[in-house]
Amino acid sequence: MSANYGNKIGRATVWSSVTEVVTKLITPVVNMVLARLLVPEAFGVVATITMIISFAELFTDAGFQKYIVQHEFETKDDLNKSTTVAFWTNFSISILACLIIFIFRHQIATIVGNPGLGNSISVASLLIIIAAFSSIQMARYKRNFDFKTLFFVRIGSSLMPLIITIPLAVWLRNYWALLIGTFARHLFNAMVLTWKSEWKPTFYYSFKRLKEMFSFTAWTLLESISIWLTTNIGVFIVGTFLHEYYLGLYKTTMSTINAYMAIITSAITPVMFSALSRYQNDESLFKKTFYTFQKLTALFVFPMGVGIYLFSDLVTEILLGEQWLEASGFIGLWGLTSAITIVFSNFSSEVYRSKGNPKLSLFWQLLHLVFLIPVLIISARHGFQVLYITRSIIRLQMVITAIILLQAIYKLKFADTLKNVLPAIVATVIMGCVGYFLMQFNNGMLWQFSAIFICIIVY
Repeated sequence: MSANYGNKIGRATVWSSVTEVVTKLITPVVNMVLARLLVPEAFGVVATITMIISFAELFTDAGFQKYIVQHEFETKDDLNKSTTVAFWTNFSISILACLIIFIFRHQIATIVGNPGLGNSISVASLLIIIAAFSSIQMARYKRNFDFKTLFFVRIGSSLMPLIITIPLAVWLRNYWALLIGTFARHLFNAMVLTWKSEWKPTFYYSFKRLKEMFSFTAWTLLESISIWLTTNIGVFIVGTFLHEYYLGLYKTTMSTINAYMAIITSAITPVMFSALSRYQNDESLFKKTFYTFQKLTALFVFPMGVGIYLFSDLVTEILLGEQWLEASGFIGLWGLTSAITIVFSNFSSEVYRSKGNPKLSLFWQLLHLVFLIPVLIISARHGFQVLYITRSIIRLQMVITAIILLQAIYKLKFADTLKNVLPAIVATVIMGCVGYFLMQFNNGMLWQFSAIFICIIVY
């Protein structure tokens, strides 16, 4: 059984990795063009709308996707029936969410600090219904380690901005180009995933089965809300205390760096969660799988984080353009702390959920919010630079908490974790010292590219 899963995990990791690398090669091209066509304010508006829609989508999924991946079903028929119940529940809640947003669209827009966005928010809420069609389908593919199919879907989806968003940005020169492009991606995902899936929704429903699923999904939903708050509370606070220009800098900086880190994490995390879920009752294989994925991730994200920090001006100019250079310091610091957070903190969520314990992840997220919210409110009053420095550093609190929880509850000792990733740490420190030394001679673009090449060789 373990050998069979091992082969599936290996193939899934390869397909997932190829998917992320290819799509992330397309994404930078799109972002570089859009950042030069649209002003930061446009990205700030979309950040506000996305924050609202993503919150509503939490309720449409309600944790069912993770339940389908994590739960051990007795038969395929049992799996299919649970999937069908999850789908119709998602779909029903998504329609209700759209109606609520439509009725209260102007009040919602006022609450988030953009009174004129009511109608735009209402139109964007249709994304919730479209997403409901692909959410459960995605879970089935991940459960079966069928990342090959997801590869082709993601490639097609990632081409939508090239085909639709960029031409519209040239024509419209406003945030609607970004929203319409998002609609195109969601529609493509929903249609192709449903068409290719062996499972199709049928007219079946069982409240008894829903009740059985709810014990897991309720905690997962609460956990998802806490993650949403951690990710988006800054958008709300920055939008309240600072101009839309700085909201655009704030959100775009984090999403840009997160997208590059996701070249690695998005390839590994879904496979890791599926694998850990299958090994949840075998402690030896569970720990071995966790450490294997963690070490693999560290080998890539540590040098990426340090590289972004050392060459933040160059990274900003290439990815976003000169009009975004005020965000250079944020890009560097966010990249550095992202590397630390991913390896020592983010993977802990996959451990909690794969063990069927999302309430622990909820506690972890809520504890971080206790620190994060006051820090954001206080720092936003002192300007953008103070804000991004404190926002980046406060992430280390999550790292400390995750280390304590993993060691105390799941016997994943920090000493073993540190030993596991020590070669990557040593190599990255040496590379960072060489990079810092080289940057003392010249700040020209050609020299920086040469320094990056030397750092890669040293690493």
